[in-house]
Amino acid sequence: MAQQDYANDVLVSADWVEDHLGEFQSDDPAYRLLEVNNPTVTADSEYTPYEEGHIPGGQFFHWEEDLSDQTTRDILDKDAFAELNASHGITEDSTVVLYGGGRVPNWFALFAYWEYKYFGHEDVRVIDGGKPYWVANDYPLTTEEPEFTPQEYNARGPYEGIRAYKDDVDQAIKGGIPLVDVRSPEEFTGELIAPEGLQETAQRGGHIPGAKSVPTTTVLREDGRFKSAEELRQIYEDVDVTEDQSVITYCRVGERSSIAWFALHELLGFDDVENYDGSWTEWGNLIRSPIETGEAE
Repeated sequence: MAQQDYANDVLVSADWVEDHLGEFQSDDPAYRLLEVNNPTVTADSEYTPYEEGHIPGGQFFHWEEDLSDQTTRDILDKDAFAELNASHGITEDSTVVLYGGGRVPNWFALFAYWEYKYFGHEDVRVIDGGKPYWVANDYPLTTEEPEFTPQEYNARGPYEGIRAYKDDVDQAIKGGIPLVDVRSPEEFTGELIAPEGLQETAQRGGHIPGAKSVPTTTVLREDGRFKSAEELRQIYEDVDVTEDQSVITYCRVGERSSIAWFALHELLGFDDVENYDGSWTEWGNLIRSPIETGEAE
């Protein structure tokens, strides 16, 4: 496993995964490995595309095509989520291990983690450092795509306690509940609406009133693995975000903010943390929604 000073045992090390490659390649659904990415976003990074090399036993989920509903611009509904997993040989009792690459390690894998928890999957974990760490340290890769016998998957929930909607953000502004904006400083101030090279999905730039700027990479080490619990706690305390509060995280479309949600809720054990997956794509397009520009006070 990875470091043991976190509140929950949800990170696994590359060594641990390498020791379990046999289980991940078995047709027995006890262990399943998933590479999750959005190739459109990661195409200009150092990310190794799935078809050019992936962890043995790993299957590929496309964040936009597999884990989202393109018609409603929402995450999958419960039935679609269950069908997706069943078709990939996954049951609700499987140990599901996620990983990904991109501009930020595990960018989309951690959104998948959040979605799995939303539908009540008990044993889901993430490779610390994601695919960049795996590739940089010469762990084995393959181009062979596994096929597993379809299973039956019974999704639970959804568990709305980890998800925020616009009304929740409205109440957070009124009640002084901390909002953590994980976008780049340029997006936070309104200088940019989207990361360089990505589609601008909102018509206005800026941030939600009162939000704290904690860019995604702040919580990661240089090698892409998470900082220690002590370091993470200090990062959030520095912007007055503590575990006795409710917290809402957000970004552009909810994927980067799932990393902050994971750090706060899963690694630090904060009880009440919600990911606002509508994020700036929703808020920045709303008529009469209040915004602020410039640096945080």
